[in-house]
Amino acid sequence: MLKSCLCTQKQLESPAFRRWADELRTGFRMHRKLWEWCFIAQALFERGKLRPGMRGLGFAVGREPLIALFARYGCEVVATDLPPDDPASAGWAATGQHAGAVDELNPYGVCPPEQFRRLVSLRRVDMTAVPDDLTGFDFCWSSCAIEHVGSLDKSKLTFLDLVRCLKPGGVGVHTTEYNVSSDVETIVTGPTVLWRRRDVEHMAEELRKRCHRLAAADFDPGDGPHDRLVNEHPEIPDARARGLKLRASKYVATSVGLIVERDGWLRRSLWERVTQGGAARLRKALRLRA
Repeated sequence: MLKSCLCTQKQLESPAFRRWADELRTGFRMHRKLWEWCFIAQALFERGKLRPGMRGLGFAVGREPLIALFARYGCEVVATDLPPDDPASAGWAATGQHAGAVDELNPYGVCPPEQFRRLVSLRRVDMTAVPDDLTGFDFCWSSCAIEHVGSLDKSKLTFLDLVRCLKPGGVGVHTTEYNVSSDVETIVTGPTVLWRRRDVEHMAEELRKRCHRLAAADFDPGDGPHDRLVNEHPEIPDARARGLKLRASKYVATSVGLIVERDGWLRRSLWERVTQGGAARLRKALRLRA
């Protein structure tokens, strides 16, 4: 089963991720944004969340094709993005990364239009202040969004807070920017911050304290040709379509995918241990009685 991990060439070229790339209809390319979408889809699929009757909640969705993909699998989806009058939304709209209307969220025709209209709704939500009624979802997700909330500390608090949108046993899948260069120094404030290994491990511990779980993390950055290639000019529009790693200030960055399971996993685990232990004691008693 998929772990929390870094974006790599090997994973993007795997049969599972290739399949999602085909289903998303965006065309295959060696780019971390495609990896993020495939990672989110695969993590949810493996955990049984992409099927009719499931309810999903997406944050800062822009115009990503995941919304239509999940609706095609029969999921009821609430897609959220910043209100149009939010100052931060202007920059995203200028680059075609802000959701203007629900009809714009199926640009590649991934989901039949009638089914899409029936299953998808759009809410104006700031992910750092999620309304109390957005709870009880089977899954939630965000694709490189939590690093844009102003600071690393606020990014981590947002990541933890989004768990409350899930029902027990629900799954959250989030991708964010990751510092490959250093586990000490990083970008901690500004429009884009970079998570480090220590930040991922810190979140794993904080989730454990709350009886949730972060899927085991693999920090291997990959050793393929595309893993070693660094996009030195990601600010140039044509350069955005290239690469799995990029230069961010003095650091090399890539994407990391984080998979969260809400407290229902612990309840199941404890119940299984109790029932298995009880069954073992019963078998022992029957042997003694015989």
